[in-house]
Amino acid sequence: MGPERRTPAKSYAAILDAVEDRLRTGQLRIGDRLPSERALAEEFGISRNSVREAIRILDALGLVRSGVGSGPSAGAIVISEPSAALGWGLRMHLASSFLPVVDVVAVRRLLEADAAAAAARREAASDPEAEQTLARAAEILAALDDPALPDETFHELDAQFHLTITSLGGNAVTTTILGSLRQATVGYVQEGVRLLTDWPQVRLRLQEQHRQILAAVTGSDPQAAADAVTAHVEWFYRRAFEHLER
Repeated sequence: MGPERRTPAKSYAAILDAVEDRLRTGQLRIGDRLPSERALAEEFGISRNSVREAIRILDALGLVRSGVGSGPSAGAIVISEPSAALGWGLRMHLASSFLPVVDVVAVRRLLEADAAAAAARREAASDPEAEQTLARAAEILAALDDPALPDETFHELDAQFHLTITSLGGNAVTTTILGSLRQATVGYVQEGVRLLTDWPQVRLRLQEQHRQILAAVTGSDPQAAADAVTAHVEWFYRRAFEHLER
């Protein structure tokens, strides 16, 4: 007798539970490839359609990347992109108006201020890796100085700068959450910027604020770093977000 077939409502959950367990115990690691659809269907006694549903969910969660066709690039490979999944979910709930933009901005302000303070404290330890990260942040600011930089590229580099400073704080969860918050609000940022009649001047002011943040972190001043981030986030929110509140 073959393996017992699960009900359709629960069939794909067996794979999700197994992947979680195998990741936790080290049987699966980032870069590993999941077994084929046929092998998973046979192992768990479910249909291949249910296997595909499980893979789609794992893909949406940022845990696997699915390849098509045959050969070495085919199948689902274990990855780790949690900010993408969180950002997608937050974006949907923002669109539904369940999560107010003002609340998302408030959470970002609190988390990013704390991360900047942590980054400043880490710099005080003269960590070589911290020096490299700060050099990267300075390079991003230099690129942002170009007045001919397209707005879309400016926003991308702006996000990179903030996440670079955040990563220096050393908290992977904070970095992930802030990355997801930025992904969730990027559409609102772009919409708000399009309505600004003085956007070139706003860009210059943002750069001044970026340099204040970097100077505070480089100068190993946690309080100044936190204050600079708080002032920066609040100022830009007032300029580009308030009129978008619902």
